[in-house]
Amino acid sequence: MEDDSNENRRRRRRLIRVISVSVMVALLTICMKLVAWLLTGSIGLLSDAAESVVNLVAAGIALIVILWSTRPADEDHAYGHEKADYLSAGFEGALILLAAVSIAYAAIDRLLNPAELTEVGVGLAITAVASLFNLITSRLLVRTGREENSMVLVADGRHLMTDVWTSAGVIAGVALVWMTGWETLDPIIALVVAANIVRTGVSLVSDSMSGLMDKALPDEELTRVSDVLQGYESREIHFHALRTRKAGRRTFISIHVLVPGGWSVKEGHDLAERVEEDLRSRFDHATVFTHLEPIEDPVSFEDTGLDRTPDPGGG
Repeated sequence: MEDDSNENRRRRRRLIRVISVSVMVALLTICMKLVAWLLTGSIGLLSDAAESVVNLVAAGIALIVILWSTRPADEDHAYGHEKADYLSAGFEGALILLAAVSIAYAAIDRLLNPAELTEVGVGLAITAVASLFNLITSRLLVRTGREENSMVLVADGRHLMTDVWTSAGVIAGVALVWMTGWETLDPIIALVVAANIVRTGVSLVSDSMSGLMDKALPDEELTRVSDVLQGYESREIHFHALRTRKAGRRTFISIHVLVPGGWSVKEGHDLAERVEEDLRSRFDHATVFTHLEPIEDPVSFEDTGLDRTPDPGGG
C-alpha cells in the first residue's frame, strides 16, 4: 500500500511539473504571436495567436483537473477521481470549437475588407520560433501522457500539435501573400485554420463523451481479457456478465465466475484470485471484480444483464 501511495505521489508530481511547463510555454507563445500580429496586421497570424490563448486556458484547466484527478480514493469517491480527466478533454474541445468560430468571424471580416500586410519577415520569424517551442512542449506532453496513462496530457499535447501544424500552414500562406501581394489569401488561410481546429475539437469532445458514458474497453484490450478467461474455461468453469470501462488511467473489469456448487468456498475463492491476478497482470492499474456463482443453478444465468432478471415465481 505504501509503495502504491509513493507511486501515486511520484506520478502526481510529474504530471503537475509537465503541465506547468505547458502553461509557461503558452504564456510565452501568446506574447510572441501577438507581437507578430501587431507587426504584420495579418489575420492569419491573429488566428494563430487566438489558438495560443486557447492553449493557455486549456493548460490551466488541465492543471486544475490533474490536481483533482490524482487525489487518492476516499469515502465519497471510492473509485477514485480519475474520471475528471474526461471533463478536461471535453472542456478543451469546446474551447477549441469556440476559438474556431472567433477565427472564422475575423477571417470573413478581413475577406470583405482586405488590408496590406507589413513587417512580414520579422513577424513570420517570431511565429516560427514560437511554433518550435510548441512542438517541443507537445512531444513532452504526449510522451509523458502515454507513459503515465493521462488523457489530460495526451489531449493537451494533441491540441498543441494541431497548433504547430496550424502555425506551419499560416507561415507558408502569409509568406505567399507577402511574395505575391494577393491579400485575399490571408483570410482564406485563417478559414482553413478554423476548419482544422474544428476537426480537433470534435475529436476531443467525442473522446470525452465516450469516457464519461463508460464506454467498454477497445477491441484490442477486450481480446486480452478474453485470452485470460479462455485459459480457465472448462466443463466446470464458465464466465459471463463481463463488463469493462476506463476512468483515466484506471481500467475496471467485472466478471461473474461460475463453478461447481459442490466446491468449497476456498476452492472458488482461490480460482477467483488467480483469474483476478492474471487479468491485472495484462493491464496497468486495473481493478478487477469477480462474483462466484454455482454453475448448476439456473438463477446464476438470470443476472447477466445490468438489471437482474426478476424471478417469475416471486421467490
